[in-house]
Amino acid sequence: MKAFNLPKITFWRAVAVIIVMTGLYSTFLRFSTGLQQTALKDSFPWGLWIGFDVLCGVGLAAGGFTICAVTHIFNIKQFKPLTKPAILTAFLGYVLVVVGLLMDLGKPWNIWHAIIMWNFNSVMFEVAWCVMLYTTVLFLEFVPVVLERFKLYTLQNILKKVSVPIYILGIILSTLHQSSLGSLFLIIPTKMSPLWYSSLLPVYFYLSAISVGFAMIIFEAFLSARAFDKELELNLLSKIGFISVIVLGINFALKMIDLTFSNKWGYLAQLDQASLLYILEALVGVIIPFFMLTSKKVRENKKWLYIASCMIVGGFIFNRLNVSITAVSNGTGIFYFPSFNEISITLMLVVLGMWAFRLIVKNFPVFNEPVRS
Repeated sequence: MKAFNLPKITFWRAVAVIIVMTGLYSTFLRFSTGLQQTALKDSFPWGLWIGFDVLCGVGLAAGGFTICAVTHIFNIKQFKPLTKPAILTAFLGYVLVVVGLLMDLGKPWNIWHAIIMWNFNSVMFEVAWCVMLYTTVLFLEFVPVVLERFKLYTLQNILKKVSVPIYILGIILSTLHQSSLGSLFLIIPTKMSPLWYSSLLPVYFYLSAISVGFAMIIFEAFLSARAFDKELELNLLSKIGFISVIVLGINFALKMIDLTFSNKWGYLAQLDQASLLYILEALVGVIIPFFMLTSKKVRENKKWLYIASCMIVGGFIFNRLNVSITAVSNGTGIFYFPSFNEISITLMLVVLGMWAFRLIVKNFPVFNEPVRS
């Protein structure tokens, strides 16, 4: 009989356990005492849980639909080794988005209302249905991995026969709600800083999701190679980096044109808090990684490719938080900073997502080659 070995206690594992335990206590407080444990208020109802857990969570999970579009719609088969890890990351991301949304809702037990109470004039209604359906699609996309693990090849073959329509549905649903998240802010033009408000917000949200989706594939691949002692597919990741830089360039050029035709350059010249944050967001998340990834030497260097992907991911998070928090705070004059409970719950969700990814990879054939313990 094989002996049961407890995981080795390391510094980061101890930190992760502390984060989860603290987050669980904050979760207890949130559901036992309500939203009074947060810094949210009627004048500023959307904070960290929407800005990071939902807006960032959905975007960071975009690697699933981007890589599926490349491999199954455009039929570029060489990227297939990157598909299963990206789909797993996306699925876990969407599950955590739903959990984060439950934390934010004043009456979380009513989250099912969107299923039967239809409002075709509501952007939130469209986002709710797309997220529900796309989470289901991601589950169906990942099920073949589970079936392979238990050698249920007949069911696996049946799912493979209908896989293309499933992938197409997933891409359509992602396109709808990735852009619709930007549409949520179109109704508050007077409550947002002009630097971030634009009628093109749905387009910006969609393009940024595509660029960060590819960056997340690189980011996840590097962390997985380190954590599971597996070979890094640098030749594929280098090409993914090139695709990402093209989308980054299109998104940034569109923003610059928008600033010009909307006469908003003057707001940047003010060099106040909002303009400095906007410039920092552009430098970290777009300009610097764009010029880095235009170099073939950088894309073929493990270290610099990873750094560039981290900058894109970081800049994306910075942008979504700026749109949802900084722009609204600047436009309304209302100060908001997340409470300890908001931060601890968010960190807990991140750690739980990492634990779930590791557990699944250890027990299911997510990678082409076996994962070493």
